[in-house]
Amino acid sequence: MLDNCLNVIVKKKFQDNNLENKKSSSDIYSGEDKIKTTNVNILLNRVRLNEKKTLKNRIIFFIALSTLISLLAVYFVI
Repeated sequence: MLDNCLNVIVKKKFQDNNLENKKSSSDIYSGEDKIKTTNVNILLNRVRLNEKKTLKNRIIFFIALSTLISLLAVYFVI
């Protein structure tokens, strides 16, 4: 009877260890299953900022080009 009782205790302990190992391995894989998401508002704000920057650069270029052409016209007229 004592031998049977020891076998039950050893089997139970072995099963508990296996369950703990399975839980830890499932925890490792659960992190890989997560899907990365991106906030759409952040992307839209970035696009708007890029459009503003592009517009600003075009306006500065147009003003500089107009000034250069005007100065050349004034120089050749005088």
